[in-house]
Amino acid sequence: MKLYIKNMVCNRCKTIVRTELNKLGIQYITVELGEVITNNKITPVQRTQLYNALQQSGFELIEEKKNDLIEKLKRAVVDLENYSDEDLKTSYADYISLKVNDNFITLNTLFAEIEGITIEKYIIKYKIERVKELLVYEDLDIEKIALKMHYSSAAQLSSQFKSLTGLTPLHFRQLRHTRVSIPETIKTLPTNKHPL
Repeated sequence: MKLYIKNMVCNRCKTIVRTELNKLGIQYITVELGEVITNNKITPVQRTQLYNALQQSGFELIEEKKNDLIEKLKRAVVDLENYSDEDLKTSYADYISLKVNDNFITLNTLFAEIEGITIEKYIIKYKIERVKELLVYEDLDIEKIALKMHYSSAAQLSSQFKSLTGLTPLHFRQLRHTRVSIPETIKTLPTNKHPL
């Protein structure tokens, strides 16, 4: 089960949340900033206890209904980017509103409150991560990747990629291929030389 927690901003926050989970006997898989994945669904009593414990440390456990909305929204973004190779016939906002069955402005406000970024920025970050995967694992040129990921052009994709990563897509691909070939280079180094 995924739980969302507001106001987590550092590693110390994660430590505090882990401590509270352990005190309550709630087993968890991961604790990240703003998010906890538990082994099992927590009971209403555990939820209330966790809510109170976190509140004392300055955190806020997001209510279950909002949790579900955020999860639906994230799934809609994944569906939008992974399963729609054809041209999108509607806007992102309309698509997400239809999939989640809620007003986009309300969803965006909730999402920003919990995740700290707007839905649009989340979509952009998600798309760039997918582009990275395609650059590394697929043999597609930038134009085909731009089309697959719903960019209007390769130039738009390159611009957005560079603004988030600091690299052009081609430079990123070259670096990844260079890193893959590094172990081969290491094997050919003489073994009697000692590094300084």
